[in-house]
Amino acid sequence: MINKLGLFFLSVLSFLSIGCGGNTYSQGERLYSAHCANCHMDDGTGLAKLIPPLKKSDYLKLNQDLIACIIRHGQKGEITVNGIQYDQEMPGKKYTEIQINNMINYINSAWENDIQAVTIVQTQKRLRECKK
Repeated sequence: MINKLGLFFLSVLSFLSIGCGGNTYSQGERLYSAHCANCHMDDGTGLAKLIPPLKKSDYLKLNQDLIACIIRHGQKGEITVNGIQYDQEMPGKKYTEIQINNMINYINSAWENDIQAVTIVQTQKRLRECKK
């Protein structure tokens, strides 16, 4: 029989594993909401033909090696996302490597995106290789 102390520790462990929001990428979600959602929208659908979507984005899926650099240094020039051309400049921002990694993993897992998570080591390597 489990004593009261054992039951307490099981409750705390359960709370820590699922009770803190249940979102593995909560920091990435908070950063996205504060700094990206005003253009890419809360649901990742973008803004008409002005700002590209991140939801179900073929560009996002096919260019995972560039996403960390785009977040940090911005994006200039024309890109094609889901068959639509976009040419609106996106400013970069000097987030930390961990913040960038968390944002990428949030975006990769949100809005029906099914893109594999990236490790901090992958993000660090990609940031070192950025063409500024």
